[in-house]
Amino acid sequence: MDDLKYQPVEHNHEEFLRHAMVNKEFKAGYEDLGPKYALIRELLAARKRSGMTQEAVALKIGTSKSAISRLESGSKHTPSVATLRKYADAVGCELEIKLTQKKEPQTI
Repeated sequence: MDDLKYQPVEHNHEEFLRHAMVNKEFKAGYEDLGPKYALIRELLAARKRSGMTQEAVALKIGTSKSAISRLESGSKHTPSVATLRKYADAVGCELEIKLTQKKEPQTI
């Protein structure tokens, strides 16, 4: 029975990333997902600061808890600016969207 006892596997995420980033395809994919995960972190942090549950946000916006869950999970659906604005308002925030100059401008 000792074989079935839970034994967590140690994982150092920073070390994993350092090794994985050597692979150019992995690095490109990881960097492409950066903005998506940044948005998710912002949504979750704002809701946490507000002290609201997904259900409370959903009620305030007029949608379902599952829709808020999908929004916060970064599902395949890309939220509209209107949806993000409603979410921000529900959690006591303002939506701010900005464009920043790329480090290496691309030629068109």
